[in-house]
Amino acid sequence: MLLVNALNLEVAPEEIVPTDPLYGEGLGLDSIDILEVALEVSRRYGFQLRSDDERNQQIFQSLRTLATHVAEHRSAT
Repeated sequence: MLLVNALNLEVAPEEIVPTDPLYGEGLGLDSIDILEVALEVSRRYGFQLRSDDERNQQIFQSLRTLATHVAEHRSAT
């Protein structure tokens, strides 16, 4: 799983609840973690998640919202 590998999380991918928040409660990521996830998404899926995007709070709300955004915007390979 991208999040677990990119952030070296000490949680099994199957333990992550897709609708839990990424920030604070839930997975507990901070802004540096989110930046690392954005860079990994960029490398892996061929599009950038920009820090000035007004939708970032919505995009990074949960694993499910992030996955939906990636599926809608990734480059065809």
